[in-house]
Amino acid sequence: MGVYIKARVTAPLFDPNAQAFITATGITNTIEQNAINTLVVNTKAAGIWDKVKAMYPFVGGTAALHKWNLKDPQDTNAAFRLVFSGGWTHSSTGATPNGVNAFANSFLVPSTILTQNSTHISYYSRTNSNLTEVEIGAANGSNSFDNKLVLEIRTSNLTYYNINSTSTYITHSDTDSRAFYIGNRTASNVVNGFRNNLKLATGTTASTTPSTASVYLGAINRNGTVAFYSTKQCAFASIGDGLTDAEALNYYTIVQAFNTTLGRQV
Repeated sequence: MGVYIKARVTAPLFDPNAQAFITATGITNTIEQNAINTLVVNTKAAGIWDKVKAMYPFVGGTAALHKWNLKDPQDTNAAFRLVFSGGWTHSSTGATPNGVNAFANSFLVPSTILTQNSTHISYYSRTNSNLTEVEIGAANGSNSFDNKLVLEIRTSNLTYYNINSTSTYITHSDTDSRAFYIGNRTASNVVNGFRNNLKLATGTTASTTPSTASVYLGAINRNGTVAFYSTKQCAFASIGDGLTDAEALNYYTIVQAFNTTLGRQV
């Protein structure tokens, strides 16, 4: 009589942080699961993971799935999950604000979570537009000298970065807003802006105390007043500590690979 051995099928072994996100969101698509796992593994290997406070991969195609913070996948304000307001369109390629009343509250307050001289914000835009829009931002109020954290992608062919400072932005020329952008501060007098794998803006603007308003995506939060609504679809965003130049360039490579796996790279 022959001996029959039943093969044992084991589930793929994911990084614990990736698995926590997959479990919390209930994502079952294997391509998305593997993309998330690779994103986590690669950001850890590059020394970026621990610097990020909120990371939004926008997988799953719905508001219920796009809201989750990969760094802390809990459905609470304290975990910085997004709350979407106004007109958003959610799909497998990302989340698109309508430019009229759409924004997402991260509940992350720079003055309590971030460091004055070490901060970054990032936004992966899949839309080419040239309007006066803010993709991610917070400010203490509407005065031009209020403390700001702003990434304003391609307004009149310029992209603006303001990272924990008052009225002074650093800028670079920009004729296509489909790219991965990072606004970055690494010292009291060092601020820079990256588009994909290039550092295109640098400055020495003195830092100020970070904003006391929570960071919004798809617009800027002026201490409770929403302004400069965006129309740019977001396929990834993050908020956290400042990145070295090498980390910022590696971040682009990692995020671009992530979105390429999902078939939505630009």
